[in-house]
Amino acid sequence: MFVDSLVSIWKESGFANLTWQHFVMLGVACLLIYLAIGKEFEPLVLLPIAFGVLLANLPLSGLTEEGGLLFYLSKGLEFNIYPPLIFLGVGAMTDFGPLLARPSSLFLGAAAQLGIVIAYLIAVLLGFTPQEAAAIGIIGGADGPTAIFTTNKLASHLLPAIAIAAYSYMALIPMIQPPLMRLLTTEKERSVKMEQLRQVSKVEKICFPIIVTILCAMLLPSVAPLIGMLMLGNLFRESGVVGRLSDTAQNALINIITIFLGLSVGAKAAGTTFLAPQTLKIICLGLVAFSFSTVGGILMGKLMYWLSGGKVNPLIGSAGVSAVPMAARVSQKEGQRANPSNFLLMHAMGPNVAGVIGSAVMAGLLISLFG
Repeated sequence: MFVDSLVSIWKESGFANLTWQHFVMLGVACLLIYLAIGKEFEPLVLLPIAFGVLLANLPLSGLTEEGGLLFYLSKGLEFNIYPPLIFLGVGAMTDFGPLLARPSSLFLGAAAQLGIVIAYLIAVLLGFTPQEAAAIGIIGGADGPTAIFTTNKLASHLLPAIAIAAYSYMALIPMIQPPLMRLLTTEKERSVKMEQLRQVSKVEKICFPIIVTILCAMLLPSVAPLIGMLMLGNLFRESGVVGRLSDTAQNALINIITIFLGLSVGAKAAGTTFLAPQTLKIICLGLVAFSFSTVGGILMGKLMYWLSGGKVNPLIGSAGVSAVPMAARVSQKEGQRANPSNFLLMHAMGPNVAGVIGSAVMAGLLISLFG
């Protein structure tokens, strides 16, 4: 009787129901946890994603089935609630002053979306549908919430692979971008010191989010949730009259939503669906997308260097990808490497925040074309 009970308990345990897919995905989860903690690769997002992967691949836990915790948390992801709320917090933390001081930064942010187009074309050639290719391409925007929002609209079955690829490459910016920056620019170009930015008035900063919301949402209605929340958060920040709301958006709210979003994304990475050949293709295409986005921004920076008579350092073009503020810091680091007295951080923040808007607009365009 006692032995029969032990046998019954064993048969109903997760250990007895482990498959090779579960085993592999538990290994992937542990690797992501190591990268988040040991290497500090986007830990705020990668750690909850990694633990979500772990929880989703525990046999018989029921966490992802109806009635389970992750089943209900994932509804915020499926209904595209989490990405706009993340943008609300990002907007509250973002200073658009450098962009307003140099509006030409918009061209750098636009050029840094090149990788989205390149990855889309290659994905179509590899046999992905236009909707899947568009979702894969958005990885080139280097914006995790935008990638999630777009993928949910166009190809939700690819969400785990695309989300993990997007956040992984964002974390690898300090490794991916510098070689491309040195390859495409000369020592002379990298050494250029730029003039100090003009002071932006409070009126400009308050009007900017209102105008951008109207223009973008009218032109591309599908992007209204992202742009609207981004600009509302920024208006909280710049208005100066809702400090408590701005503080909540920047801290408590974005932290809570980041936990829910990360767990929900990880929960979608069940071994039976994640371990497919197309996942490897998506990871590779994500690198292509990100690399070409960096190249596009640098090439536009070189063009502006030439048009300005050598007054614009092309290194700030690489910050046109949407990873704020990491990409701007890489531009700063490479600029100081070429010229120790160089200070490019604020100049790079212009294209960096322009990239946030650019990736959201590209998402709206792709959803309008293929949704």
